[in-house]
Amino acid sequence: MKKIALFALVACFGITAANAQAAKPAKKAAPATKTEAAPKVEGPGIMFDSETIDYGTIQKGAEGKREFVFTNNGNKPLIITNATGSCGCTVPTKPTEPIMPGQKGVIGVKYDTNRVGPFSKTVTVTTNASETAKTLTIKGNVQGEEVKAAPQKS
Repeated sequence: MKKIALFALVACFGITAANAQAAKPAKKAAPATKTEAAPKVEGPGIMFDSETIDYGTIQKGAEGKREFVFTNNGNKPLIITNATGSCGCTVPTKPTEPIMPGQKGVIGVKYDTNRVGPFSKTVTVTTNASETAKTLTIKGNVQGEEVKAAPQKS
């Protein structure tokens, strides 16, 4: 009788151990998605999605408007006090209202695409943020109108 009880006890432990090993493995955590949140700053802050816009190769007279998107990553309202192009061919526009913490804003820029050839121009943005003025860059190449070959004389 003791042998049967001992056998039953060992069998019970064996079955329990086997079930524990056969149990489903714990679910793996899904890989964390990488999100780049704007680092928080004390006071107003400005962080651009990109500080350079590449127009690529465009035709003379093409649409020259582009936008620099930014976020106020601070804890106070951001005021854009000035946006200045490096020459008369680059005309920026700025928001007139304060950008609240966590909100996005846009600096518009229009390049005169009637000027043929490569270009690299800057827009200087001055704000009430503690950092110095930001310099944004636009670049590209404006192709002239295609020159048609003169008809050949026979």
